[in-house]
Amino acid sequence: MSLYKFAKTVVAILLFPLYRIKVIGKENVPKEGPVIICSNHISNIDPPVVGITSPRDIYFMAKGELFEKPVLGKLLTKIHAFPVRRGMGDRNALRNGLKILRNNETLGLFPEGTRSKTGKVGKGLAGAGFFALRSKAEIVPCAIIGPYKPGKRLTVIYGKPMDIETYRQNKASAKDTSDAIMNEIRKIIDNHYS
Repeated sequence: MSLYKFAKTVVAILLFPLYRIKVIGKENVPKEGPVIICSNHISNIDPPVVGITSPRDIYFMAKGELFEKPVLGKLLTKIHAFPVRRGMGDRNALRNGLKILRNNETLGLFPEGTRSKTGKVGKGLAGAGFFALRSKAEIVPCAIIGPYKPGKRLTVIYGKPMDIETYRQNKASAKDTSDAIMNEIRKIIDNHYS
């Protein structure tokens, strides 16, 4: 068993009962081919929660400083994380992300770039739109609906893949494409509460 699978199993055993995690729409994640899962960001625990609820193994970006510690850096690489320098256009991170998608793998992104302080869905940065436009990946919007409180229900909803082809053909900007992805995430949350 790979370290990724082992870590996923251990984290699932811990988090599923702790937050009474309910997963909806797992069947919306394509079984093969390149996929980008784009989620809202409400907690530091979001990456492992998306990781354990997704039917596919996911690669996530993690802040570059974490990889400067040799042991932690190696461990993060083995559990499918790769570094990104935040606050600047990190070409290396962009290349790594595109390579993952060219290999028909799954990339997990939090388009807001940082956690929402209010829990409301914020504006998306251009990164998610860049990967959506520059790859042939299917884009799956994902909503994490809290709160992260032990014993309270945490719901993770995977929406249907978005039609990004129109954006690609119309040469839409990365920012506009990210905005469209964030709108889909908002719709999932609104539908959940309606």
